[in-house]
Amino acid sequence: MKQNKVKVTNENKILIMLSFFSISIGLWGNFKQLWLEENAFTVSQISQILSFATLICSLVILLINKMIKPKNIKSFMVLALVLKTLNLIFLYTINGRGLTTLVNTSIVIDVVIEELIIICIYPLLCTIKKDDTLYSKRKLIEYFFKDLGILIGGIIIGKFAFGIFFNYNVCLMIATIFLAISFIILLGIKQSRQELEPENKEDEEILKYLKKHKLIRIYMWYIIFGNIAMSVGLGLKMLMLTNMFSFSVSVATNYLLIVGIIADIIGMLALKYFTPKDDYFTIFLKFGIRMLLYIIAAISNNLIVCLIAITWSILISTSYENKIDGQYINTIPKELQLQFNNVTHIAKYISKAIGLFLAGVTYEYGIRYMLGLSAFFMLFQITFSNTLIYMKHHPKEGD
Repeated sequence: MKQNKVKVTNENKILIMLSFFSISIGLWGNFKQLWLEENAFTVSQISQILSFATLICSLVILLINKMIKPKNIKSFMVLALVLKTLNLIFLYTINGRGLTTLVNTSIVIDVVIEELIIICIYPLLCTIKKDDTLYSKRKLIEYFFKDLGILIGGIIIGKFAFGIFFNYNVCLMIATIFLAISFIILLGIKQSRQELEPENKEDEEILKYLKKHKLIRIYMWYIIFGNIAMSVGLGLKMLMLTNMFSFSVSVATNYLLIVGIIADIIGMLALKYFTPKDDYFTIFLKFGIRMLLYIIAAISNNLIVCLIAITWSILISTSYENKIDGQYINTIPKELQLQFNNVTHIAKYISKAIGLFLAGVTYEYGIRYMLGLSAFFMLFQITFSNTLIYMKHHPKEGD
């Protein structure tokens, strides 16, 4: 009797590829700042490197915007994964050698390529299927498997097994292995011609679309202030935990892991059961409570209150992506998704670069200033997000 083979859809293959890619990002990303610190970089230098790398991302996207189309997006991702894998191997080999310039350059390349891969994943999914739930599902998978990467790092860091001492550099190599697996899975994804054909044959520019639709322009401002706020408050979280809160690397990793996993569970439950009908209340849960806690933490200057504020911020970070992002992103026509993704990520990278730079500056004065400045930018984020809700429920011509 013939056994029926379970067919894995292209949509699920992309999500599986994303899973392994996210494990790699979680494992390496969790220790990247500490790896740099171990290589004699100061906190200020680390924030400047990451800020510069993030800014370069926006310039690279501008250069390649016209080159990446739905029909070649998979090929581009394959090339990007190869380059990132080789670059991580290079970082592994130059660890501890005092080659500051090479480390600087390689870290910038790593950040740029990583972000380019991330921005291509949802447009690749959109060539197959597009809806708010899938958008949120994709984000939850990314979050969950990043946390799994942190778990792997937390288990092995500082241990000695099989004749190997598992330090930051060994974690870097393990992250490279997971990256290589995601590359192999991506190679197995096959798309039909129909999936690659745009719904609309007209070559409408995304900038014309933005000029025409006020809703999306407001969404861009929401992105900008939201990313600045997040990067100022949590952009250097591993350094904050180990230096400001005096956590050991192991404790800091376990803290981020436990809070991250709980956040993933909350995000999944929120998507299925606990999404409020009132969008304004959703924004309060997502950003309002976070801003209030940050303000209280900044005023009190109490480390326990600061930790509570940071914990809540991480706990709520994966929830309601379908409401705060998905419902606006999916108003964009399929044929413009990739271009729109590029434009939004340019905005994200520039704002994140600003946030990381400000995080490095305020870090020198103390955590209350980091959280207080983050709350200031969050006020603009909440204002724009509430404006979006009003426009969504009271549509006018041109919105």
